[in-house]
Amino acid sequence: MNESLLLWTIEPPLATITLNRPDKLNALSPAMLSLMDTALAEIEARHDVYAVILTGAGERAFCVGADIHAWGGLEPLDMWRHWIRDGHRIFDRLARLRQPTIAALNGFTLGGGLELAMACDMRLCTEAAQLGQPEVAIGTIPGWGGTQRLPQLIGTGRAKQMIFSGQRIDAATAERWGLVNEVVPAADLNARAQELAQQIAQNAPLAVQFAKQAIDGGGAALEALAGALAATTADGREGLASFRERRPADYQGE
Repeated sequence: MNESLLLWTIEPPLATITLNRPDKLNALSPAMLSLMDTALAEIEARHDVYAVILTGAGERAFCVGADIHAWGGLEPLDMWRHWIRDGHRIFDRLARLRQPTIAALNGFTLGGGLELAMACDMRLCTEAAQLGQPEVAIGTIPGWGGTQRLPQLIGTGRAKQMIFSGQRIDAATAERWGLVNEVVPAADLNARAQELAQQIAQNAPLAVQFAKQAIDGGGAALEALAGALAATTADGREGLASFRERRPADYQGE
């Protein structure tokens, strides 16, 4: 595996992940997905990382999607067993990361590249960026969450327009539709992503992470937070102590 295909740095309180295949417009390969999984696992385990920036190397593209040469020759079952399922698992891991994530889109953001960006919490893009889901033009459909995340971000009608037509939208349209949070000059993209990440990191990290889970998780988030709270109460401690000591619990409602 060529580990230079994806780079990540951790400089607390921030982490940065860079797709590093600029000669191929950062098209995603199986090796890059595997490295992304490794990077996310390391970041997730760090309690001193409070925000994450995801970007692409070069000046032309954030990511133009899945490398067609990597999946074009796969048999249908192998496509399902590995390529599609691995992509879903890793993109979902990115979406569920405790820390807030910012995608800095420095150019073309297409297909699986847009799906990767949509798995982040926020998106910034350059004025020249173009975004799209062009899969129908090559006889397939978005396969890494695009049919689900795109309607959530911009509404069903606009998502259908993008997916059915396969046409790209420009940065101004993406901002107007709510697909990106901000459009900034190319020269300022990295600085703005850093500035926003630092603004987030200056806040109470657990409060930010709880807020993210509450926004994203619905009932599951309520269950997780309630379970964590219950475990910290006097009754929670008594329940654990009584189990260990093999005696009836003496709950006090505190």
